[in-house]
Amino acid sequence: MAAKAPTTSVFAWEGTDKKGARIKGELNGQNPALVKAQLRKQGINPLKVKKKPKPLFSAGKKITPMDIALFTRQMATMMKAGVPLLQSFDIIGEGFENPNMRKLIDDIKQEVAAGNSFATALRTRPLFFDDLYCNLVDAGEQSGALETLLDRVATYKEKTEALKAKIKKAMTYPISVIVVAIIVTAILLIKVVPQFEAVFQGFGAELPAFTQVVVNMSRNLQEVWYLYLLGFFLIGFSYKEAHKRSEKFRDFIDRSLLKAPIVGDILYKAVVARFARTLSTTFSAGVPLVEALVSVEGATGNVVFRQAVAKIRNDVSSGTQLNFSMRTTGVFPSMAIQMTAIGEEAGSLDEMLDKTAEYYEAEVDNAVDNLTTLMEPMIMAVLGVLVGGLIVAMYLPIFQLGAVVG
Repeated sequence: MAAKAPTTSVFAWEGTDKKGARIKGELNGQNPALVKAQLRKQGINPLKVKKKPKPLFSAGKKITPMDIALFTRQMATMMKAGVPLLQSFDIIGEGFENPNMRKLIDDIKQEVAAGNSFATALRTRPLFFDDLYCNLVDAGEQSGALETLLDRVATYKEKTEALKAKIKKAMTYPISVIVVAIIVTAILLIKVVPQFEAVFQGFGAELPAFTQVVVNMSRNLQEVWYLYLLGFFLIGFSYKEAHKRSEKFRDFIDRSLLKAPIVGDILYKAVVARFARTLSTTFSAGVPLVEALVSVEGATGNVVFRQAVAKIRNDVSSGTQLNFSMRTTGVFPSMAIQMTAIGEEAGSLDEMLDKTAEYYEAEVDNAVDNLTTLMEPMIMAVLGVLVGGLIVAMYLPIFQLGAVVG
């Protein structure tokens, strides 16, 4: 393997142009001397050139999947425009504000400059580029159609991330409101109810049962609030560890989520969309169907569909039609099966799968919008019952006392 090329850094420079006007900017280079040489070629007289310091908190800025999707789209655009691969890395890297993303692109560039293929450079970074991504880039390099494959990968990443964002939106909204409701209730029980309790003690009368329950809850929360807080943290930590370490637990969660009311239907349609989108992208890239199903199996993100795709792969490798095998699994909707059958008969499987993916992505989008609309009055009702119930419990003894005095 060829020696690794020198790394480049970002240099901040100041200088004067041909008219003597003072100008400044930034430029990628290996060292200050080469940066000065580049500036002189542009007719600029360099006065100061120094390496740009890294931001203090740059290490904490993570590379997100959307960063990778944007990088892929920009690479596809550059390649279509005929820009050389190494120059594309420089141009795209300068456009990212995230220093970790700039470093990632520069590291990939150095490996490619040292003689490695683009796909090989990506495979050394599985945290950011999965097997599907690397295989499609490899297929593009082998066939001489890298720009076309990058465009397909970019579309796949954009659609996939958009779908994930919609699912997160559907899950985050009700969860965040429930958390807020719990916090508001806890504050009322710890801070407000004790003030009323002090007033009630002066009545000398027995409190209504509902008020007594709330007062007892308030006393209990004031005495052992730290135990409740610790309990929440332990539950969260235990769930995270179990999800990370136990495959059986992850499988149980996957199956349970698909059966959950309202949200389960959204997740089901999202997984079908991901199945169709992944298979369409890989198959249209010229990957054989059986090999494409291997990538699809890893991309489904749910054990029910992962096991179904594994069965489909075995069936297809033994000569069974894709649509027939999908039907025998019992997990795919009729429309997806029918669209697949039409695609197989017409010889346009990738196009029909693409249309299937678009249909179910639109279904997820509509379902999320409907869920948000439906949840708003329900959330208001829940908050009303919690907060309103506490207020009624506090004022009930005062109302009774007024009736006795009257």
